[in-house]
Amino acid sequence: MHDAFYERLDDDRVRATAATRGPWSPDHQHAGPPAALLGGALEQILTGGRVARVTFEVLRPVTITDLTVTTELRRPGRRVAFAEGELHDADGPVLLARAWMLREADVPLEPDREGPMPPVSQGRDSAFFDIQGDEGYHTSMELRTTRGDFTEPGDAAVWFRTRLAIVDTDPITPLQRVLVAADSGNGISARFDPHHWLFVNTDLSVHLREHPSTEWVGLDARTRWGPDGIGVATSTVHGEQGPIGVAAQSLIVEPQARKV
Repeated sequence: MHDAFYERLDDDRVRATAATRGPWSPDHQHAGPPAALLGGALEQILTGGRVARVTFEVLRPVTITDLTVTTELRRPGRRVAFAEGELHDADGPVLLARAWMLREADVPLEPDREGPMPPVSQGRDSAFFDIQGDEGYHTSMELRTTRGDFTEPGDAAVWFRTRLAIVDTDPITPLQRVLVAADSGNGISARFDPHHWLFVNTDLSVHLREHPSTEWVGLDARTRWGPDGIGVATSTVHGEQGPIGVAAQSLIVEPQARKV
């Protein structure tokens, strides 16, 4: 078993470990680890404030292989800044990201703590639906469920904590703790049997008014769809201090016999 989702090869390259394996193929990563990898790289160049929004575009499945990370600061600034990043394998880009940094300042406002999730201490141990292999995203994340379950169709509220570092050489950041979990919104709120249906997301957008104050990140998630196989999964993102943001995913929904 590995201690991190990725092993550092050099400044811009990492090697994905089996800990990144996702539910749809033994050769493909869950999108959470690469989102945390690329989001963390953007965070490093967006200094002077806090990352308030990151959007990821999943161009194709991210294979478990060596990856190159590139970033560019597009709009520097002290109050707001904007950056873009790409994740490449040997065949080209697989994941794009865009992020906004906003300045932090003391303002005479009390945080809105309406609608917190039940605390981690009230959650029950939970497991993912079947993922091929003895090691993968399913063994790399610790879960505490307060409503619903992976194995039950419908809305769900689940606390996540990563057991691993994102990159073996780097400390994990609060933003990365959110991003490694946020792509699971469609999984925990699935309304389809994953053995017979695909409900794969093409994107992930995360808006945060705060970063989590502890290692735990909660998703209060729901999945809805239209009559033509297009769906949306939305999650309220929680830290142990209360609600801290929202996440959304566009979904393509179809029987497993077909391929995305």
